[in-house]
Amino acid sequence: MITIRDVAKRFGAQVVLDGVDLDVEEGETLALLGPSGTGKSVLLKTIIGLIRPDRGDIVVDGLSVPTLSRKALAGLRRKIGYVFQNGALFDSDDVFENIRLGLTDPDQFNDAAFAQERAAECLRLVNLAPETLQKMPSELSGGMRKRVGIARAIAGRPKYVLYDEPTSGLDPVNSDIIDGLIRRLNDELGVTGIMVTHDVRGAFRTADRIALLTGGKVIAQGTPAEFRASEDPQVRAFLERDFASASI
Repeated sequence: MITIRDVAKRFGAQVVLDGVDLDVEEGETLALLGPSGTGKSVLLKTIIGLIRPDRGDIVVDGLSVPTLSRKALAGLRRKIGYVFQNGALFDSDDVFENIRLGLTDPDQFNDAAFAQERAAECLRLVNLAPETLQKMPSELSGGMRKRVGIARAIAGRPKYVLYDEPTSGLDPVNSDIIDGLIRRLNDELGVTGIMVTHDVRGAFRTADRIALLTGGKVIAQGTPAEFRASEDPQVRAFLERDFASASI
């Protein structure tokens, strides 16, 4: 379980997070919606310890992330897969080496046979052919790069997977493919997922629960059905302003 309490973060004069409270239950997929610049990606980075909050606490499996030593934080990160917004593949390495970087156990990483087998299995899970292992990132389409990024994130069999704008920059067809893939992986692998997204249609298709972050705070959360039925004026204004054309 992930518990976020009163988390605040500012960069200079800009207040990005201003007292965020949020719980993420084991096994669920939570979509974090909100306008651009409201700190959704910053919140993800505080969960994994890449950014330290100015105030508040993030507790993952009973561990207070901001207080962990470097060694303890490295141990916690072995439980967490991270899907970066642009895929963040290393262009100088082939797909196999990129996925291999997701193996957080040093013995597994150094076992060439195991790494090859696990990388192939992860490609299968994201619906890519085995021969993709030998390709370079420059040979892949945008949708394929996103899927390789997901394959790397699940290579170490994490308990949690954090998705930072997983469909950003993709056309509707590839966005639907990624959304379906996230839903299937979370169901099949039993991971707990947090998905930062601007795509309300994808959030409603993929998530068990949705949280709306605006003004530095989570102002609403609930199931997709509860969001559809919400009479909260801020929720309605957000959905109608930014996603009036989305079919939800």
